[in-house]
Amino acid sequence: MPPKPPSTPGPSQMPSSAAGTGGSSAAAGIPHAPGIPRPPNAQSYPSTPTTPGGPHVGTGGASTASAGAGGTVGSGAVTPTTPGNIGGTPSNTQSTYTQADLNRIVLEYLLKKGYSKTEQMLRMESSNAMGGTPSPPSANNDTKTSQSTLLKSTTDDPQLYIRAYVSLRDWIETSLDLFKPELRKLLFPIFVHTFFYLIQKPDTKSPPDTSLARKFFDTYSGDHSILHGHDLQLLSGLTLPEHLQENETAKLYRQNKYRLNISRTTFDLLLHFLDENERNGGPVTIRLINQYIETNVIPSRPDRNDARNQTLGDDEGIPGHITGRETKFNQQTIRLGKFPMDERMIREVELRLKEEDSRSQQEHSELGVLPGSRTLLQEFQELHKQEPEADAPVRDILPLPPFNGADVEAEIAAVKDARSRLKIGPIEASLPSVCMYTFHNTYDGVNCLEFSEDSTLVAGGFADSYVKVWSLKGEKLQSVVKGSTPSPSKRLVGHAGPVYGASFSPDNRYLLTCSDDKSARLWSMDTYTALVSYKGHNHPVWDVTFSPNGHYFATASHDQTARLWSCDHIYPLRIFAGHVSDVDCVTFHPNSTYVLTGSSDKSCRMWDVAKGTPVRVMLSHHAPVSSICVSPDGRTLASGADDGSIILWDLGTGKQIKTMRGHDRNTSVYSLSFSREGTVLVSAGADCSVRVWNVKGGSTIPTSADGVVGGITAAVSGTTASSGAADSDNSVMPNGVVTTATGTGQGVSAASQKQSASMIGRPAPVVATADQMAAFMTKKTPVYKIKFTRRNLCLAGGAFMGTS
Repeated sequence: MPPKPPSTPGPSQMPSSAAGTGGSSAAAGIPHAPGIPRPPNAQSYPSTPTTPGGPHVGTGGASTASAGAGGTVGSGAVTPTTPGNIGGTPSNTQSTYTQADLNRIVLEYLLKKGYSKTEQMLRMESSNAMGGTPSPPSANNDTKTSQSTLLKSTTDDPQLYIRAYVSLRDWIETSLDLFKPELRKLLFPIFVHTFFYLIQKPDTKSPPDTSLARKFFDTYSGDHSILHGHDLQLLSGLTLPEHLQENETAKLYRQNKYRLNISRTTFDLLLHFLDENERNGGPVTIRLINQYIETNVIPSRPDRNDARNQTLGDDEGIPGHITGRETKFNQQTIRLGKFPMDERMIREVELRLKEEDSRSQQEHSELGVLPGSRTLLQEFQELHKQEPEADAPVRDILPLPPFNGADVEAEIAAVKDARSRLKIGPIEASLPSVCMYTFHNTYDGVNCLEFSEDSTLVAGGFADSYVKVWSLKGEKLQSVVKGSTPSPSKRLVGHAGPVYGASFSPDNRYLLTCSDDKSARLWSMDTYTALVSYKGHNHPVWDVTFSPNGHYFATASHDQTARLWSCDHIYPLRIFAGHVSDVDCVTFHPNSTYVLTGSSDKSCRMWDVAKGTPVRVMLSHHAPVSSICVSPDGRTLASGADDGSIILWDLGTGKQIKTMRGHDRNTSVYSLSFSREGTVLVSAGADCSVRVWNVKGGSTIPTSADGVVGGITAAVSGTTASSGAADSDNSVMPNGVVTTATGTGQGVSAASQKQSASMIGRPAPVVATADQMAAFMTKKTPVYKIKFTRRNLCLAGGAFMGTS
């Protein structure tokens, strides 16, 4: 149930600001007797001394500013009078009220006027300031006795503390998503100090291992295991009151206030809930907040676009205390540099490139054409500098088979593509071109798409348990098996369930697929047959990817694990366990020594391949992570979620760089890809769009720019192929050959997006952040895959979702 709005004090209500959890505390400035106005119908009573030589308190329950009411009131002192001198000359005896007595006077006044809730809160505040519980007012009526009983139960009943935490926890989980992140940050310190209190009030009838404190910790510690797992581990051994004096983490939490930033709207909702939740321990929670939490109320509403408000900021938490998760995961030394190439392979490639350069120079001289500005050998030396980077991994850390001729040919092809690469960046003139392939007549059967490294093949995984491969060059596919017939596409049959993921090897000779049948399969692109079946997962496998070197691959599964495999072994080499929900996507770091995963538990993790342990954990998403991608330099991670948000991370520190928004709300980001320079990111989503993002900073062009960007569109059918604009239903080629046609892509403005959305029945998109450089919209085609080629052309693919 959403939280109720805070009520406005009426003319007959006392403002409850004295019970604030982050504002001014009533105990720090309790009003003195001179500040209390005389009630309109108050009567004068003779004062009766309570103790010899002590202050005199009238039986009416409140001292007034009138001397005729029983005494002369000064600044902090009251001169009592006797019954015989009411309104006359004061007696010679003069006493000074203590702070506790003044508190009692105010409490009696509040109780008499019927301000019971304010009176309870003031009792707790004064108890915190005075270091104890104030004495109940001297009155002989049932109301005052009940207030005293309530105060005693508030401070002594362990079950009330548990009810207070559970009530606050349940209320936070049923609050609006806008307020949940800020409120959840408050829950952990309340949990910790409730646990401390239960240890201080042990259950003498039960042994320590089955005590109330232990049951409370075991039941609710899972709420905070992701963000505060390390601190919980350090506190898990506490069972006796003596442990609180010895444990360093416990002393840290008890001796320092926990800092939190909270918006005014969220703060008011919290106050209102605690005020209304009196029976289930609202006053207990207020006492814990006042005593152990320092709240900084920000005069604003929470920002729904700021995903970082789920985790603690730099100025939050206990000063000087770094959370255990950051210590354990994000401060380990990692090596993000390029993986060094085999020295023998370097010499072999250089020798071949020299021959290529000599042949090219001879052809240019015969034609009278000046050669290019940079030779292939110079390009290769620039890509693989002789001096390794300072943080480059050691080659021996990752066992690899010896290189062969195919590896040399692949490296030469990569060098040629690098020299012919288009330079793109955060300016309008260098936006990428997008080639969109649309699959028709699939009947909602396509689950995944994948493009080969050399941009010659595309593979699709279908719900009917088969894989289909097409040629992007418009050529028929020919198997090396004798007697095989060339065809526009090849169907690969072998899985026993829907196919959810696919990945081509770097040399384009093999294809990996994963399926609902809990297995991954390796297919040959020479014979178009299955070679190996890898079984090890206990549940469906959602994603699979080859490593950059092509020898290893990784899988992600519903069994909450990712696994590392080698092509020459049918069993997993590493099991990466740590996520608390499905591992939905997986990818390799460019140097192949790390695996990165995204999960439905809204976190991303980075794993060391050699050790099998996590080295980074990244928490800021509000929805399951659906796609991840690492920049070519290996320094930046991009992650997309089911709520349409994209977050950039610094892998060196594990910290969030920024959040980018532009995809429709509650639509998944299916695929991400960095340009070869790492300055541009493209994303594909379920909102039928491809979006271009500026990685390095704010966009230099407005998001509403309507500049035309050159592009190419194409269409592919499940059974036949079509040419022309993407999503076209006509122009089907009778021979099924894939052809492409030149078209124009356009950066779509917010207004035109809204207009086009209304025309096709989609909801209006969100307002894009300044990082969005352009948006390419399809008609009714969710884009499943997006990928930059080695020459910085952008390939995209999706299945047409029109009416059947």
